[in-house]
Amino acid sequence: MTATAINFSSSPSRPLPASANMHTVSILVRNKPGVLVRVALVFSRRGYNIESLVVSPDVGDGAFSRMTITCSGDPETLEQIVKQCTKLIDVVHAIDHTGKAVIETEIALVKIHCPLDTRTEILQIAEQYNAKVVDYGNDSLIVRIYGASDKLDAFTYLMRQFKIVELVRSGKILMARGLETT
Repeated sequence: MTATAINFSSSPSRPLPASANMHTVSILVRNKPGVLVRVALVFSRRGYNIESLVVSPDVGDGAFSRMTITCSGDPETLEQIVKQCTKLIDVVHAIDHTGKAVIETEIALVKIHCPLDTRTEILQIAEQYNAKVVDYGNDSLIVRIYGASDKLDAFTYLMRQFKIVELVRSGKILMARGLETT
């Protein structure tokens, strides 16, 4: 598997609300065809919505990949999903990181319609969010921003007044703090 990000945001017109029912699960899997589908089916059968899914190679020879899944639903059902995922062939372990000490981040590229009369205002907002302009066009800018999901939500919400042409978000990645397993 190569690094892949899919974002299943429910509404592009407003930021996702902070929810007590949002969970982040990391799953270490053997890098084999069909593993992603089997894991996604476990979530689907239990009626859980996957908000974002990031798959990337783990350290080593490429034999393993790490899935980071951000999903929404009730905690009891998620506990069953994690147990079922752990029982799947090719899954090494699955961990729900909700409420645990983790470092998490997300990245987004935002293409904004940007005529000259609004460029200064857009650049000032981008600077406040530590976003970097990675492409200047005559009537557009592409801005790269990274950080917590709430930060990206707030930035994209402010940019909507200028007309977002395209938005690509990576989905959340995370790592457990200290020597805890991710």
